[in-house]
Amino acid sequence: MDELHKFLFDGLPVRGMLVRLSTGWQEVLRRREAGESFPLPVQTLLGEMAAAATLMQANIKFSGSLILQVFGDGPVKLAVAEARSDLSFRTTAKVVGEVPADAQVEAMLNVHGKGRCAITLDPEQRLPGQQPYQGIVPLHGDRREPLQQLSQVLEHYMLQSEQLDTRLVLAADDKVAAGLLIQRLPIEGAANLAGVNVANEDMIGQSEHFNRIAHLAATLTREELLTLDADTILRRLFWEEQVVRFEPLAPRFACSCSRERVRAMLGGLGREEADSILAERGDIEIGCDFCGQQYHFDPVDVGELFTPGRDQPPASSSLQ
Repeated sequence: MDELHKFLFDGLPVRGMLVRLSTGWQEVLRRREAGESFPLPVQTLLGEMAAAATLMQANIKFSGSLILQVFGDGPVKLAVAEARSDLSFRTTAKVVGEVPADAQVEAMLNVHGKGRCAITLDPEQRLPGQQPYQGIVPLHGDRREPLQQLSQVLEHYMLQSEQLDTRLVLAADDKVAAGLLIQRLPIEGAANLAGVNVANEDMIGQSEHFNRIAHLAATLTREELLTLDADTILRRLFWEEQVVRFEPLAPRFACSCSRERVRAMLGGLGREEADSILAERGDIEIGCDFCGQQYHFDPVDVGELFTPGRDQPPASSSLQ
């Protein structure tokens, strides 16, 4: 079961969320089995990214897609996780070289120091001229030390972009992708419970309440995060705190690809290119990188696509 729990610490400027993706994450992995599966370190990274993207989307209540990307100059060219406003998620990666069995972020994406992390907010209904918002940070810390864990990268991003102290604990295996987020709020008391959030750069690292609770969160082990239920985790970590919990939410795996979108993309190739593929293969097969769904087009399908008066290729459309 996939679930996300939001909670606050009564009267303290600290909030938290805990997500566990099991059914949806296992569906992601099941779909990869039909094609080329990812190396284990990449699989773990993608699970952590799926959990992190879901946490961040739920944290900001954004009407649209939150797209988390890490890209660089290592054997993993790109890894992507997308979480939409209904908390549906999907994830994929492009692997271009051999990934060591013990590879962490640096060895996968930041071999020569050129790796980056980008978070894009793409509104569901854009206004005229509106562009997605994107923030980008390097995969190293303030002293240019390489960051080895995705959680470290995202904590650094939150400090740089939002001026908010954040503690993240992430983990994934072949059954569960999970994450715990603790974040400082700049206010206390009733305003905290109301969800008010105004960044205050002067408070970075200065909140004793956040530092104490973040320290408790950091004691959560990978095994505990992957195997214990939400009630047990919160009770073990914060049994001395007054935790205010809300009704759990239900993330899920879902992909926005469709035959219509693939058809539009195929039309973007143009009649000549489509016919050359047909001549070589007899049909055209296009797979979605996110969910593995295969779309087949035979000569009749292609002929219907390029009907008289439509030989000019339409505007291309992305599966994403």
